[in-house]
Amino acid sequence: MKRSVLTRYRVMAFATAVMLLVLCTCMVFKYGFDMGADLTFVVSQAHGVLFMIYLAFAFDLSSKAKWSFGKMLWIMISGTIPLAAFFVERTVRAEVEPLIADRMAPAEA
Repeated sequence: MKRSVLTRYRVMAFATAVMLLVLCTCMVFKYGFDMGADLTFVVSQAHGVLFMIYLAFAFDLSSKAKWSFGKMLWIMISGTIPLAAFFVERTVRAEVEPLIADRMAPAEA
């Protein structure tokens, strides 16, 4: 597996998680204080696009890492839970980096 597969996933996990937090804040202002409806719409659309890209990259990473369907599903769903993507990304990185190191070790020798 190439390092770029992990890097793409990590960037999108971070971007999706940040946008989800921004969206949650906008929703609080929209429904709690009746303000910012236009901004909430724009942020929700941006998060939706980023989430679709995140799903594609998470699927690509999980298929190359040969994970089970349940694990792949959990990684994909973590993009919908505020703060979860930050923690899941960290565990995914810890699990995938040895696979990258194992692949690169014979080429360096």
